[in-house]
Amino acid sequence: MYTVKQVAELANITVRTLHHYDQIGLLRPTQIGANGYRYYDDEALLRLQQILLYKELGMPLDQIKDILDSPDFNLADALHAHRRALMHRANRLADLITTIESTIVHVERGEMPMSKKQLFQPFSDEQQKAYEREIRLTYGPDKVNESVRNWNGYSPTQKQQVLDEGKVLYTDIIKAIEAGTPPSAAGDLMTRWHEHLRYFYEPTLDILRGLGELYTTHPDFIANFANMHPDLSDWIKEAINHYVDELEYAEIERLLAEDELNKRGDA
Repeated sequence: MYTVKQVAELANITVRTLHHYDQIGLLRPTQIGANGYRYYDDEALLRLQQILLYKELGMPLDQIKDILDSPDFNLADALHAHRRALMHRANRLADLITTIESTIVHVERGEMPMSKKQLFQPFSDEQQKAYEREIRLTYGPDKVNESVRNWNGYSPTQKQQVLDEGKVLYTDIIKAIEAGTPPSAAGDLMTRWHEHLRYFYEPTLDILRGLGELYTTHPDFIANFANMHPDLSDWIKEAINHYVDELEYAEIERLLAEDELNKRGDA
């Protein structure tokens, strides 16, 4: 059996998060001792792994609970599905990152190191249809339509403004690094970064954290960021994680306060 603290350390989440999962019925402790301590067994750890995997795919907690509580749920099938979804996502991200890095060189240096065909390679009809099918299966058609509408709805001038805003943002981030600003004090910059992403889509907190991971693990990001500033990859990843932690804590506090109000109302 594992204590709350041990489980939190194993899963790299907070004790507060585990308490929240308990309150909403997503992950109950296996046993509560006479001293009031919560304990979890191996089966509970497997359920927690599934929760975190579904969260990584951007699924809301209430939907995760419905899936895990379904009598038709099969752990082995779920793991295979997670692997397929993550492999598709990894391949998609690798294609996009390669194109983005080459495009950045063109935009920032005024050079064209790629052909026009390469410029739009990730958006070819064949690939785009495959990506769209995957997104539709995962998120439904509304998510796909929203993303397409967002970008296609911009005028050429607006698109250039988005690109220019991104340049200014990263310039300001580099200035903060050079000024010795710790990542934990970069909330305003990360808010701007978060808002900039919304020009393209509405990212979940897990997506935000995943981007931070990519910045320090994908060779293209590492190389490009190193050209901008040697500490950029690690600094921005830490800043993103701190920013997302704060958003998660705020949401948990809000839900706990809401739950407390509901309990008082029922009393």
